[in-house]
Amino acid sequence: MNDPRTTIIPGLRYQDAPAAIEWLCRAFGFERHLVVPGEGDTIAHAQFTFGNGMIRLGSAGEHGGGYDELMATPAESGGTNTQAS
Repeated sequence: MNDPRTTIIPGLRYQDAPAAIEWLCRAFGFERHLVVPGEGDTIAHAQFTFGNGMIRLGSAGEHGGGYDELMATPAESGGTNTQAS
């Protein structure tokens, strides 16, 4: 493969997104690309880079805009796995 750019950007939801952001940057070296704060110490949307890769994340719960119906944490789904590869 001659072009190693990212083609898949996963989206994650966290109960405590601000703490998750700090941990991901400190533990793995992700760099903040965009962080949009939400109401009440939540994160509406955030993007982080790591080399050629990127992840997106936000706070769990209902925020409006339609995306909430498409995403859930394991706690919000009764403890089931919410992703697979």
